[in-house]
Amino acid sequence: MPLDLPFEPIEWSNKMVTGVAAMDSQHRYLVDTLKRANEKLLRRDESMLLGEIARDLLNYAIMHFETEETLMQRYGYANEFPDLARSHIAQHREFSRRVVDVCEHLREGRPVSRVEVLKYLNEWLRNHVLGVDQQLGAFVRQAAAKHQAEPSA
Repeated sequence: MPLDLPFEPIEWSNKMVTGVAAMDSQHRYLVDTLKRANEKLLRRDESMLLGEIARDLLNYAIMHFETEETLMQRYGYANEFPDLARSHIAQHREFSRRVVDVCEHLREGRPVSRVEVLKYLNEWLRNHVLGVDQQLGAFVRQAAAKHQAEPSA
């Protein structure tokens, strides 16, 4: 890979662990998928490959966002932290919108910078997992532990 990239390619690290198994396994999959995409796309410039990778990441990300948003509902995240929940969901929607835009540009034959797309994907995923997902993970762990500690009726 070229060393003069305007971004740092993503790598899985223990800092990304939220302690919520479903989130962590999906994050790991997203990071590994994006890492492979970096390796493929930085070796060769193919818009078809970029479009395929963008669609695959978007499809998996949407499923992952659904998992996170279900956890938010199940444990009352929006009730406890309405602004954080709104912001978190808005980040999901913005990511999806940006990736759909890339796919549309490619489908229409308009040029798309693979380096800029990869930069966005790497930075967004890293910042999201290390930011709002850590907050959500901590909340879910605490709420789940509280729920398990409550006596059954």
